[in-house]
Amino acid sequence: MGLGTIRRLAASITKAGQSRIKIIDAVKAKEALTRDDVRSLLKQGVIIVEQKKGVGRDKARFKQSRVHAGRRRGVGSKKGSAFAGKSRKARWVEKVRSQRKLLKSVKSRLVEGAYRKFYSMVKGNLFKTKKQMLTYARENKYMKK
Repeated sequence: MGLGTIRRLAASITKAGQSRIKIIDAVKAKEALTRDDVRSLLKQGVIIVEQKKGVGRDKARFKQSRVHAGRRRGVGSKKGSAFAGKSRKARWVEKVRSQRKLLKSVKSRLVEGAYRKFYSMVKGNLFKTKKQMLTYARENKYMKK
């Protein structure tokens, strides 16, 4: 019998993959004719089954140590909701600061008392964007001609 056939039979007998079957003595193994012969070769140690290889934890441990050291914690590494990368508050602060900066730059073009009113509106989260704020100012006649 050919070695490939013997390997296949040994694999089916031991319920292991063919790649894990190792034939130590090819000459003795070729003499086998039946499944029982292959079984006896397994008992004699002419054919052996290699142990399964597991997945090592070494890479995982290394990765974890890097995380503990403060690496791999950027926005790109975050998983979860839309606010996993940046909290709601952080987004709000970012938006408010940019809107207040714009408000300060257009202060001279606003009518009397409008600056304080708009400042409060920004604080109250009335405007989604800077463009929306300027549109609101124009539509409601808060801009000087």
